Amino acid sequence: MKIITAILAGLLAYGMFAQNAPSAMGVRIKDIASLRGARSNQLIGYGLVVGLEGTGDSKSSPFTAQAMSNMLERFGITIPSSELKVKNVAAVMVTAELPAYARAGSKVDVVISSLGDARSLQGGTLLQTPLTGADGRVYAVAQGPMSIGGFNFSAGGNQVQKNHTTVGRIPEGALVENEVPSAFLQADSSVIIQLKQPDFTTASRIAQAIQEAYPGAAAQALDPGTVRAQMPPQAQNSPVAWIAQLETLKVKPDAAARVIVNERTGTIVVNGDVKIAPIAIAHGSLSIRIETKPKVSQPPPFSGGDTVVVPKTEIKVDEETARLIAVPEGASVESLAKALNALGVTPRDLIAILQALKSAGALYAEIVVQ
Repeated sequence: MKIITAILAGLLAYGMFAQNAPSAMGVRIKDIASLRGARSNQLIGYGLVVGLEGTGDSKSSPFTAQAMSNMLERFGITIPSSELKVKNVAAVMVTAELPAYARAGSKVDVVISSLGDARSLQGGTLLQTPLTGADGRVYAVAQGPMSIGGFNFSAGGNQVQKNHTTVGRIPEGALVENEVPSAFLQADSSVIIQLKQPDFTTASRIAQAIQEAYPGAAAQALDPGTVRAQMPPQAQNSPVAWIAQLETLKVKPDAAARVIVNERTGTIVVNGDVKIAPIAIAHGSLSIRIETKPKVSQPPPFSGGDTVVVPKTEIKVDEETARLIAVPEGASVESLAKALNALGVTPRDLIAILQALKSAGALYAEIVVQ
């Protein structure tokens, strides 16, 4: 809890939650929005990794042998898949992301993931693998030696492994063959700006900032996630330069007050718009410890009794005195952090307090539990 409150105090000290913080002064439009038409596309393909040192797929993965048989047949070698041993070969799925405006001849990174029961892809080489889009068309071809960033060795029943050895990567391993049409200008010489997090206030501020910077650009917020900006006449000859300037305009984004809670890790993130009503918070804990110890019962000499082991149970109850903290009206994150810090609560108790504040109607924020 001390670490969490220290982080909150540090953020407050540096003004990250203050109204006059640098982040509140504005961020670039390109950091919170993108142009319609400038989007990436996912690619996928099925391929083979060869050159493994006996760590490839076994006979339990029949699709690997079938893929090898089909590949060899392309080179004029016909061998039934049932006669192939694939210990040095692994079937893999290859994925990549084709960025916007990627042209033929550009290179993109690819990720290779084992599909069968291969133990490791270390030292393997990916054979030529076509990568297709959602429309089934081939947009890139991947090939080359892999990098897995780890190792996996075993001998004599002992095994040493570092990182995940069945997933690898080839930087710039795919060559773009076909381009995806990308048009950032609409038919009426306007651009559509799409917000990454739709918000009425932010969209309105973006339109206002564009209108103030370029009076000739008729900017209008169409909905919480879309802003249309008409390119001014003086920028008709250089639309790219105008869009580059447009993206650097700064606006102050707005967001709903939220409290993000992760009960698994005890992480709590509170944004600066969270407000709480006047309320008093009391916190106390009750701990009960039950401990059982074996005790030997020895009868007196010549009494005829037997020596037995009997359990001895001790119960200890510790109750911490509850402390009452009053939070004034209009309190913000700073007041909330100070109050909870004064209570000395643990992350689990802090989560319970926040949920209780929400149930009491005193926390003006949305609690998101992850």
